[in-house]
Amino acid sequence: MSFRLLILALLSVLAMPALAKDDPFYTGFFSNVAVGGMDPVAYFTDGKPVEGNKSFRTEYKGVEFHFASAEHLALFKADPEKYVPQYGGYCAWAVSQGKTAKGDPEYWKIVDGKLYLNYSEDIQKKWEKDIPGFIKSADANWPRVLE
Repeated sequence: MSFRLLILALLSVLAMPALAKDDPFYTGFFSNVAVGGMDPVAYFTDGKPVEGNKSFRTEYKGVEFHFASAEHLALFKADPEKYVPQYGGYCAWAVSQGKTAKGDPEYWKIVDGKLYLNYSEDIQKKWEKDIPGFIKSADANWPRVLE
């Protein structure tokens, strides 16, 4: 194997998102921070994405979550499953299609008390045309799409 191929192989392994075996979260390349560093509790309390602060952070299922305040951190610690994005923060529409794509914290929706992220504004609009159907498909595909 050439040195160049060895370096590329090493970089691809290092660039893989952190995945907990049973319930993986998307963290992006070279990161271990979920939801792009946004505060997952803020979607529920503020109704919008809010930048998290490294001063208020915790680890959950092998990844780091950041929060805008000590209050949000405490709420998360009390019931993390209430606040984590569905499908590990991957794009809900992509998972419904049997694929994966990063979830962008700017394109989101809370449905039946659960947070869903999507890849882009265009994908969010597609997903909103049949949210119940896409959630049903995504639930059936998750987490098998990661295999």
